[in-house]
Amino acid sequence: MSLLDVVAIVAAGFAAGAINVVVGSGTMITFPTLLALGYPPVVANVSNTVGLVPGSVMGAWGYREELRGQRDRIIRFGLAAVVGGAGGAVLLLALPPGAFEAIVPVLIVLACVLVAAQPWIARRLKDRPAGREHGGPVVWLLVLLTAVYGGYFGAAQGVLLLAVLGLALSDSLQRLNAVKNVQAGLVNLVAGLVFMVVADVDWAVAGLIALGAATGGLVGARIGRRLSPLVLRIVIVVVGTVAVVVLVLR
Repeated sequence: MSLLDVVAIVAAGFAAGAINVVVGSGTMITFPTLLALGYPPVVANVSNTVGLVPGSVMGAWGYREELRGQRDRIIRFGLAAVVGGAGGAVLLLALPPGAFEAIVPVLIVLACVLVAAQPWIARRLKDRPAGREHGGPVVWLLVLLTAVYGGYFGAAQGVLLLAVLGLALSDSLQRLNAVKNVQAGLVNLVAGLVFMVVADVDWAVAGLIALGAATGGLVGARIGRRLSPLVLRIVIVVVGTVAVVVLVLR
């Protein structure tokens, strides 16, 4: 690993940590970066998941004020995050690498569409009728499925989760975003623990991503709302498109 590679991975981890707190699509920065540096898709994915855990923790800590009074909600959805994150990780390891390589471009395209459509989703959430405090079984199931997706791949899981919570629950988007950060952190943590035990984690890569993501998570929590959403969406969609091209041409 060259010095340039080290700088690129740490920088990608920092950007991902910040973007995950604000948008929830940081994997679309780190994952394509690792692919561009020559890492196999599965190794890149599991190493990225492990590395992003500290960023999720720092992001949740940065949003601690918005989390006040949401303990019951966090416990309720936290169970779905733990079960779904573990299930998604096992699914990734159970499927052959060829299957993962085939489905990743589709997942990235889906994530790009979700990120590009975020302003429309936000307007719908703003104008929607008041929802329920915790949601019913259907909401819990949707959160579970989002966690499975997050444990399997993770790109744009935050956008998916925020859409589910915002459409179903009655609360401000800032408080729901705080819950989203905790949920994503739990999914990454559980999936990361599974990968640490049974998967081929590149610990050097995971450590460099963790270094950048931890700092990025704190920065994103402090100034994320001041960043231009348009610029973030453009960067994510462009990087995601590059990742799709790289995978298709492999």
